[in-house]
This record gives sequence, structure tokens and C-alpha cells, in this order.
Amino acid sequence: MSRVTVMGTGYVGLITGVCLAEIGHSVTCIDIAPEKIEQLRRGISPIFEPGLTDLIEENLRSGNLWFTNKPEEAIPQSEFIFIAVGTPQREDGSADLTYIQQAAKTIGAHLSILNTVIVTKSTVPVGTNGKIEEWIKDSLHATIPFDVVSNPEFLREGSAIQDTFQADRIVIGSENEESAQRVAALYEPMNIPIFNTNRESAELIKYASNAFLATKISFINEIANLSEKLGADISDVAYGMGLDHRIGTAFLKAGLGYGGSCFPKDTNALVQIAGGVDHRFELLESVIKVNQQQPLKLLNKAVQHFGSLQGKETAILGLAFKPNTDDMREAASITLIEHLLAAGAKVRAYDPIAAGHAQKIFGDRIEYSGSIEECLHQADMAFIATEWEEIKLLPLSIYQKQMKHPVIFDGRNCYSLAEAERHQIDYYSIGRKTSTFIRK
Repeated sequence: MSRVTVMGTGYVGLITGVCLAEIGHSVTCIDIAPEKIEQLRRGISPIFEPGLTDLIEENLRSGNLWFTNKPEEAIPQSEFIFIAVGTPQREDGSADLTYIQQAAKTIGAHLSILNTVIVTKSTVPVGTNGKIEEWIKDSLHATIPFDVVSNPEFLREGSAIQDTFQADRIVIGSENEESAQRVAALYEPMNIPIFNTNRESAELIKYASNAFLATKISFINEIANLSEKLGADISDVAYGMGLDHRIGTAFLKAGLGYGGSCFPKDTNALVQIAGGVDHRFELLESVIKVNQQQPLKLLNKAVQHFGSLQGKETAILGLAFKPNTDDMREAASITLIEHLLAAGAKVRAYDPIAAGHAQKIFGDRIEYSGSIEECLHQADMAFIATEWEEIKLLPLSIYQKQMKHPVIFDGRNCYSLAEAERHQIDYYSIGRKTSTFIRK
């Protein structure tokens, strides 16, 4: 058992701390927000993530997990200190390292054990771990040896616990072989392959991985847009491509584009990182542009169908950027709703988890429904923005029953065209032909 401190109880910090406690380490999580710490001490997770609340409760009971807002209670006794604070996006797309610097200075002010390993879990620009080392040194009150190691996370919201315990690899970037081995030993119970490299390479692996996955998403969306014009079906095209093991099926699902806390921020940051060394990342600039335009493709179909959207009763099914999370950061639903409101449509929305976050964004400009059926009732059109399981499994007969004259704009291709053609609906999707019901 090792004594571990995790700085930050946001998404990455909380998942990291809880999972390290689960494999037997003594973990203390620090956050500057007292109300969040009190909530966590009661076993209540501030974020929605399947299975997380159960793990918090179990490890609080076992004594492996603690929460505090006082750094002096944890840092002086820690063998490992994980930095997992936010790196929000600045207006120019670069990463804001304010919280990273604050965490480093806090560590330096309280560090007392010799040879503590500082592990950077936050996504940071290349070269940041060197800066962290200098910030800590500048804050030390005595000469205390320590080391800084890069250990980027590769978590998907909605499956983060599974991604932690069944990861493809753990990346450790260090100039010190002993420190790298110590960090690897922390993860030994997970039995996951370890890849060791230097700090700069580890930092870039994180950005490059997310940028590549974002590129696959934008690429398949461009192929989808082309498929519509050529009479091809993107579902078949993507499946046929994915059968090639060099390509694979992952991230080849056409839709409204990527969102969340990672892909938009990290792609923009990598463009800025490249610009900082006088390299224009033209491919990634195009990926970002395609993603920004993708939600509007579906909106344009609505305009073409109705002519004017003024006064149209509109149902939005799904608000979170993906299923199994309440995260609405960079969600396609936001773009859709803002443009629908600007066009004069009346919007009501349903999401099983994210409605509270949506209210903070839209306030009373839209209505919020407690069920899919309520959301669809007497609507002129419906947009599927998030492929929650209950939305994917909803029979098309419910649209037919609840809506005026069902017109569905499916941004996640939840239904097959064959199924759509069996119902009295107008069905628009991404990268496939339109199924139109001829009304007499």
C-alpha cells in the first residue's frame, strides 16, 4: 500500500483517486471547494459516471479513501502526489495552466518527504512537466529531492472506470528510471501493459491520441456528407471500411460530431502547440472546422423540409454530448438549440441525466420534459441529439402516436432505413437517403 494524494476532484482526479483506492492504496483527494469535499465525504459523487458512487462508498468504508480541502493534511505524508486539476481552454485555444501552477506551488509549500514522486495526470502542453518541476522548486522551504513524472489519462466519459481497470496501456514519461518504476508499481495490481518514454513524448501522446480519434470522427462525417450526394449509405460504407483491420470500426460512426471536455479542447490546444514551434497543423484545423459545421447539416435539413422554422414545436431528445454522462460541454445539442431558437422555433428537451446542466445554459428559453413521450407530444419535429439507450430503443410508433405529423431528424442514426419506411413518418438521418411518407 502506498500513500497517495490526488489534487483535484474533477472528472480525472476523482476517477484516478477512487480507482487507486480500489486496488489497495491509501488515497487522499484534495479540492479547494469545501462543499464538494463535504458531499464526497458523504459518499455522494458530484459527477455522473456509472459505478462511481458505489466505489466511493466502498472505499470510504474500507478506509482507503479520504477527502479534504486542507493540503497540509495530506501532502507532507505522501509518497505520490497526482496533479489532476483542470486546464481550461483560453480564448486562443491554448491550455490555461493557472490551476496547474497553483497546484505545483501548493505542493512545494507542503512537501516534506524525501523523493516524493509528483505525477501529472492533467492534460498539459508539451514541456509543462518541466515547468511544474521549477514551480515546485521555487516554493520549497528546504532542499527536498522529488521527481516529476508524466502519466496522461485516456478515459472516456461514461466508461471511465472500465477504461481505468481495462486500459490498453499506461504511459509513463520520466527522465528518472527509478521514479518510472515506482509509478508503474502503483498500477501493478491492474496488470496493464506499461509504456515508458520521456516526459515530452508522454505529453504529446495524449494530445496526438485524441487528435487522431477526432480526425476519424470528422473524416467519417465528411464521407457521410458525400454519401448523401452520391446515393451511398454511410452505415454500409463505414462497416465495409472497418472490416479492414488497419482501419477498424471504432470512431467510424457518422453523426453530429464530437464534443465533451477532451476532444474540442485538446484539438485546439494541439493546433496552438504546433503554432508555438512555427508549424501549421492544417489537417487538424480542417478536423475542427468540419466538427463545428456538422450539427448544422441536420438543421439545414429541417429548413429545407419546412421552409421556415418560426413557431415550430420542436422536441430535442438527448442533451449530453454522449450517452452515460451528464456532461454538456461542447455538446451538439447546444448548437442545435441555439440555432433553432434563433430561427423562431419553440424548443422543449428531454435528457435522463443532463437536464440540470441544460437549465444553467438555456434557463427558461426552452422547456424541459420529464419523459420522451412528454417531449414529443404534439411536436412538429424531433431531433435526436444523443443516442441514450432508451432513445435508441424507443419504437418509431411512439413518434407516430405523439407528434402532429412525425418529422424526425436523427443525428445519431439510431434507426434503420427499413424500419423508418415501415412507419408513417418523415425520417432524415446522417449520410443516408431520406425516408419520406407521402400523406394523402
